[in-house]
Amino acid sequence: MSREQQDLRLARAALSRLFEPSDAVGLGLVSVVGPRDALRIARREIGVGTGVHRGLAEALDIPDGGRRPLEDGLERWGPRLRDLAPERDLATLHRFGGRLVIPESADWPAALDDLQQTAPLCLWVRGRRGIPPASGLAALVGSRDSTAYGSSVTADMAAGLATRGCTIVSGGAYGIDAQAHRAALATIGGGDRAATIAVLACGIDRYYPAGNEELLRVIADEGVLISEVPPGSSPTRWRFLQRNRLIAALSAVTVVVEARWRSGALNTAHHAAGLGRPVGAVPGSVHSANSAGCHRLLRDGTAVCVTDAADVVELAGPLGAEPLGDRARADAAPVLDHDGLTVPDLLLLDGLPARAPTTVDKLSVVAGLSTREVLGGLARLELAGLAVRSDGGWCRRRP
Repeated sequence: MSREQQDLRLARAALSRLFEPSDAVGLGLVSVVGPRDALRIARREIGVGTGVHRGLAEALDIPDGGRRPLEDGLERWGPRLRDLAPERDLATLHRFGGRLVIPESADWPAALDDLQQTAPLCLWVRGRRGIPPASGLAALVGSRDSTAYGSSVTADMAAGLATRGCTIVSGGAYGIDAQAHRAALATIGGGDRAATIAVLACGIDRYYPAGNEELLRVIADEGVLISEVPPGSSPTRWRFLQRNRLIAALSAVTVVVEARWRSGALNTAHHAAGLGRPVGAVPGSVHSANSAGCHRLLRDGTAVCVTDAADVVELAGPLGAEPLGDRARADAAPVLDHDGLTVPDLLLLDGLPARAPTTVDKLSVVAGLSTREVLGGLARLELAGLAVRSDGGWCRRRP
């Protein structure tokens, strides 16, 4: 690793402890002057010229003559400066077998660049496997207090996606998240690719929630743990909400299996929709509070109804791809005689006898159609291979 690369890693590691996720001023400063100078400015090691203030105001879309946000940021970051020890954090990461992934490295997930100004400074990653491209990632999220219905749908959907080559992304929480992780691990655990990815709101040296410690340990071994905050960081409500944008950005598609009216899973769905990513929602009982959020997404048009893994793959796939959802099931179903027929022709087909031929006049009576309608309908049915003319009249063609 070059000296420049090492300096970038140290600077981004330090800034990830200094700034809260999506600190607009901090991230804006990095975009204007780069991570190394941003850290020196935050430490007040170098002064700030007019050009930096102007560039930061443009990055934050603040009109000329408005407030200077950098002063607020410097005051906010001041108490944390004494705790900056990026070498220590990287040593802790190394002890857990992890690695720091930065935007300047080859293994940086390019999909995160879609977050633009709110992209993370770096990713603290734990696990032996790499992060697959977004095209191979599907996020399954939902209620922490999932019902038996939600757990069952999640398990089937996660397993179906895993068998189709998808890596499941979720938040490592109780309920739907945990069920999605477990189903993916049970399906492809031990393979060459990551079975599942858990995006955490705390440091990757912490297993949170504690009740999922065993599950998270398995994910660290068979999949990938990701966090944008350094080791030792505690989970907070703000970090959970910001974590959701990473789940949405990393994945090609986001599916909400169960969600209450104000569920955090809806936050993930809205992040995905804002990024132009497809969003699916699983319908539930109209009497279930756990599905109220899913129905809300469907009603306002944020999400598309999905019921199984095939629907999700179809939703995530490129335009014109081979149908894998409802259309695939329709294509696979047997073609029936009446498929595509108009109502008069259906009435006529129903009136055609299978064996002994009948006349046009009798068909007119049986089908309740005029002679002209019967003659026209018989011609169409003959062309479709559904009717056959004989010396005694007309009958249905046998398959």
